[in-house]
Amino acid sequence: MPRRPGTSARPVASPRTGLPDFGPLAPYVADAAVTDVFVNGASEVWVDRGGGAVRQQGVLFDAGQLRELAVRLIALGGRHIDETSPCVDVRLHEGIRVHAVLPPISTGGTLLSIRLPRVERLSLTDLDARGFFSTGRLDVVSALVAERKNLLITGAGGSGKTTLLAALLSSAAIGDRIIAIEDVAELRVSHPHFIALEARQANLEGTGQLGLERLVREALRMRPDRLVLGECRGAEIRELLAALNTGHDGGAGTLHANSLGDVPARIEALGALAGMSPTAIARQTVSAIDTVLHLERNRDTRRLAQIGRFELDSRNRLRMVEDVVDAGG
Repeated sequence: MPRRPGTSARPVASPRTGLPDFGPLAPYVADAAVTDVFVNGASEVWVDRGGGAVRQQGVLFDAGQLRELAVRLIALGGRHIDETSPCVDVRLHEGIRVHAVLPPISTGGTLLSIRLPRVERLSLTDLDARGFFSTGRLDVVSALVAERKNLLITGAGGSGKTTLLAALLSSAAIGDRIIAIEDVAELRVSHPHFIALEARQANLEGTGQLGLERLVREALRMRPDRLVLGECRGAEIRELLAALNTGHDGGAGTLHANSLGDVPARIEALGALAGMSPTAIARQTVSAIDTVLHLERNRDTRRLAQIGRFELDSRNRLRMVEDVVDAGG
């Protein structure tokens, strides 16, 4: 049996459920300060407590035990992982996200990436108290929600996109019917009328898949007041933009981008996956998205770094214009 892992910092108790499911990794999952756990083969475990990943000592698996843990976690999430489907993402319990990769795709052994949601659900006021917003920007963001603007939240991985999106949706009017579509459900929204739809992979016979494109179309039949796409990563952007251009205001989504200036190129790349030309995706985006909120992460802080909007350039291609909200931002 693997030895119980040691920790490099005193764990902070948390009410997370399902801890026994994680076996030797349970002490890390139980630590409320931990945001990510990475297992890189049988001999490496890294843990991020908000200040960057730190390698842990004393954690030993053998290859078979680690693979067994990965298969079991994926099965608990209702999916399967094997040689024909060696890379799988699932959600467990209250929003814990587990991604697993099996050999030979991973040349160094089984990989596990565990993303842990915050134990507490943060409001916009909570984020402001933690320095997420510079002077004046909390009021700006709150007004965008109240005015039902369509928002795109961008940033690199771990910059707080899902956290901000959940806080924004939690501040929406109580009467709003919010429908969120995610590949793996992560949003934890404190709102009385929040509905989550999660994509489904094909079964062992290769049938039953429900992708994001289909779920966006299904959500439109459910009369949403706010339509949310947890992460824009493929052709589903066509359905989202089409919906936001036909009277569905107050919508939102997130997008991976390293800087505000990179966002137009990322949008064009997703449009290409949907068979849209750069001009077509540009026109749709300018009409659909009112404001872009770009986030940045330093070693131990996350913040709203820039606010921007889309425009068409002289070639009818997409460009980004930064809005200067305050002198300090």
